[in-house]
Amino acid sequence: MIRILCFLFVLISTPVFAEERGSDCLSCHQQDSANRQLLASSHAGKLLCADCHGEDHAAIDRGESFVGADVCGRCHALQLKEHRNSRHGMALHTGWGCTRNEPERDKQECAFCHQQGSSLPISTVQCARFIKQSSEMGQIGCNRCHMVENSCGSCHGNHMTDAKIVRDPAVCAKCHMGPDHPQWEAWQTSQHGTLYGSIGEPDAPACQTCHMPLGTHDVSGGLTAPPSGKPYAQQKAAAQRNEMLDLCQSCHARSFAARDLQMADAVRLQTLKLVAEARTIIRDLDDRGLLDPQPKNRIEHPQRGQELVLDGAMLYEDISHIESLFFRLNKYAAAKTFKGAYHQNPAYTHWYGNAEVKLLLNDIKGEARRLRERVSQPGMTVDEPQDEKALEVLQKRYQRGELSDADYAEKKRQVLEQILQ
Repeated sequence: MIRILCFLFVLISTPVFAEERGSDCLSCHQQDSANRQLLASSHAGKLLCADCHGEDHAAIDRGESFVGADVCGRCHALQLKEHRNSRHGMALHTGWGCTRNEPERDKQECAFCHQQGSSLPISTVQCARFIKQSSEMGQIGCNRCHMVENSCGSCHGNHMTDAKIVRDPAVCAKCHMGPDHPQWEAWQTSQHGTLYGSIGEPDAPACQTCHMPLGTHDVSGGLTAPPSGKPYAQQKAAAQRNEMLDLCQSCHARSFAARDLQMADAVRLQTLKLVAEARTIIRDLDDRGLLDPQPKNRIEHPQRGQELVLDGAMLYEDISHIESLFFRLNKYAAAKTFKGAYHQNPAYTHWYGNAEVKLLLNDIKGEARRLRERVSQPGMTVDEPQDEKALEVLQKRYQRGELSDADYAEKKRQVLEQILQ
C-alpha cells in the first residue's frame, strides 16, 4: 500500500502531470537549468511554464513573451504594489529616452514605455540620457539595471525562489555601484560593511536591513531626497526621516543616528550649492554663445529640443569640454560625496567626493575664463556682465528665475549706465 501511495505521489510530481495539464515544455527542456531551478523552487508543483510564459512557442522564440512584474503580481500583489510605489518602480523610464525618431531604432524598444498596441506612454518619467547609445549598449549597459521596474528576475533570478539570493547585498551591487551611484562600495568599505563581512547579521546591517526592512519591496522608505539630492518637501522629508530613525534605533541611540544623518544632510546641501555654482557659470557662457558646439548646432534633445540641458536629462555626447567637466562634477563626484556621507564612509565623502567636486569646479572656472578671453572679453563675470550682450544675458537669467524683479531692475540700470558712458 505504501508503495502504491508513493507511486501516485511521484506521478503527480513529474512531467507526466504537467503534460496532462496541457504543457509539453519538459519534453524538450527537462534538463535545462531553468527547469532544474523551477523544480527546486517553491513554485514546483504550483506553476507550469505556460502559466507565466504563455503557450505561443513561436512568440517565445522571438523574445515576445517577456515575463514582466504584472505576471508575478497575479500571486504577489502586495509585493508588486510596494515595488511600484518605490524608486525601483520608475527605474526603466528614468533610464530610457524615447527612440521613436531614431532612424535605426529597435522597434522592440517601444515596449519599454508603451503597452502593446497603445501609443500612450506608461509613464512620463524619462531621463533620455541614453538616446544616442546603440540598441546593444542600451540593452546591456542601461536596461539590465533599469529593467528592475518590470522584471522581478532582476533581483530574484528568473526561476529561483530561495530568499538567500535576495538577502545577499551583492544582489544590489549589480546596479548600485560605479561612479554615479556608489552605494555598494561606500557601504562595503564603511564600518557597517566591514562588520557585516566579519560577523554578519543581526549585528551589522546589509542593504536590505535598512532599505527593505521586514521584506518590504518599497526600497524608498526612509529616504529624504531622490537620486538628484534635491530635498523632498519638509512634511514628506520629516516623515521619511522618522521612518529611517526607527530602523537606526534598533542598533543605535536615536539621538546619535539623528545627528549623523543631519550632518549628511548638511554635506548634501553644501554639495548642491557647489553644483549650482558650476551650473550658473555654464549657463552664463551659453547665454553669451561661447559654448562649442552651441546647443543649437547639436542633435536635438529628445525631450528639450535644442536647448542647454544641465539636469538629470543631460546627455554626454556632442557637448563642450566645460559641460563634460560639469557632468563629472554633478553626476559622479557630487553623488559620491553625499551618498558616501549617508553610508558613513569618510573616504567616499571626502577624497572621492568633495575633493573632486572642488577640483572640477576649479577646472570649470578656469575653462570659463579661457573661453571669455578667447573672444577678447576679459573681466566678464556672471554677476556683473560688462559686454554688449549684457542686457540679453540679464534678461535670460531673469526669465530662468535666477534674478528677482528688484535685482533685475537694478542690474539692468547698472549695465545701461556702463554702456552709455
